[in-house]
Amino acid sequence: QVQLVESGGGLVQAGGSLRLSCAASGIIFSGNAMGWYRQAPGKERDLIAAITSSSNINYADSVKGRFTISRDNAKNTVYLQMNSLKPEDTGVYYCTARNRYTYWGQGTQVTVSS
Repeated sequence: QVQLVESGGGLVQAGGSLRLSCAASGIIFSGNAMGWYRQAPGKERDLIAAITSSSNINYADSVKGRFTISRDNAKNTVYLQMNSLKPEDTGVYYCTARNRYTYWGQGTQVTVSS
C-alpha cells in the first residue's frame, strides 16, 4: 500500500519560511520522480516543484528563487523549503510520487498572512 504523508504546513506571516516534508512508503522511493503541487482557493492544482530520480529539478516561475525541493533517498522523504513566503502562496500543498503511476498525498495547508 502506497502512502505519502505530508507535514510541516501551517500559518506564517509574509516573508517567513516553512519546510514541508513528505514521507513515502510502499514504493521504491529512489526510482520515483517526486513533486509538489499547490492548490490555491478556487484555483486548479498546479505543479510548483519537481525532482527526478536522478535529482534533476524544475520549478514553476512563481516560486523560482524562493522554494527549494530536495530528496533524501535514505529516509524516503522529499522536502520543500519555502522562503520569502507571500500571501499568494496560500493553498493546500500536495506531494506526488511518479513512476509508472502517480500517487498523491492527502495535502497540507499553508496559509500566509499579509
